[in-house]
Amino acid sequence: MELPRSCPHVQGTRSPVPAGHADGCEECLQTGGQWVELRECLTCGHVGCRDTSPGIHAAAHWATTAYPATASCDAPR
Repeated sequence: MELPRSCPHVQGTRSPVPAGHADGCEECLQTGGQWVELRECLTCGHVGCRDTSPGIHAAAHWATTAYPATASCDAPR
């Protein structure tokens, strides 16, 4: 999927991995936690669980980095 480069939030970011190609939330995989939906950081590639998940790790990643864009990359649980 190609991102529209006219948006300033995606300038300098990488293309997301296709949905289903992530192993899961990085933090949840380490702790045995569960996720509902996943988001991939388009700046560094971190995969975290979305706000609908108990861990809210994608938001925590954004809070520490302020990277501007994420994409869905849901993986089976």
